[in-house]
Amino acid sequence: MKAHIFCVLPSVLSSPLETGMIGRARELDALEVMVHDLHELSPDSHHKIDDSPYGGGPGMVLRVDVVAHAFEKVFEVEAHKVKEHLPVVLFTPQGEEFNQKMARFLASQETIAFLCGRYEGVDERIREHIASYEVSLGDFVIAGGEIAAAVVLEAVVRLLPGVVGNKESLVEESFTDGLLEYPQYTRPASFKGWKVPEVLLRGNHAEIERWRREESLKRTRQRRPDLFSRRECD
Repeated sequence: MKAHIFCVLPSVLSSPLETGMIGRARELDALEVMVHDLHELSPDSHHKIDDSPYGGGPGMVLRVDVVAHAFEKVFEVEAHKVKEHLPVVLFTPQGEEFNQKMARFLASQETIAFLCGRYEGVDERIREHIASYEVSLGDFVIAGGEIAAAVVLEAVVRLLPGVVGNKESLVEESFTDGLLEYPQYTRPASFKGWKVPEVLLRGNHAEIERWRREESLKRTRQRRPDLFSRRECD
């Protein structure tokens, strides 16, 4: 997979891209990441990438001509045509909330592009003509999309073949089947009087599977009733 990240502060991505799951994917040649500094790609002679909003208001807005020029320079096609060939993900609090289903979709693509906003926001024409998807990490605001890109990319690359050593861990983790994962325990079996459930110690795999399923359902119903309801409707 190839991932292009268009951003304002590339240095924010240095550590996430070099370590952990993303670093492993790159070492295995399962992932190639290209980070594009919008300042360097700006057509402005002073490398300016933003301006004050029309109509007034606080903050600065990322310019559409800067983003369009950057995409055309990198992909060598008109900016609005890039999304015809690959997913262009714009990170914004107004976007669809990122989830495991979206991660699986992105993991199935050969090339993806992330556009990281910053400042007050982006020119609306970027949403309308360049981005193909708008994605949010949740109902909160962070200063820029770089960290969001790292989070999404890690969720995506761990689904690529060979990146996670034990494939079974991908099958049984939270959200894979619309449920939260069951509780996990390891040694010691008893600590300060806090005991591991007896069913996990008996070695009866059929009983363990039933217990895990019941715990997943109970935990999802209690902690994420929205997920539980959605699953019942599917």
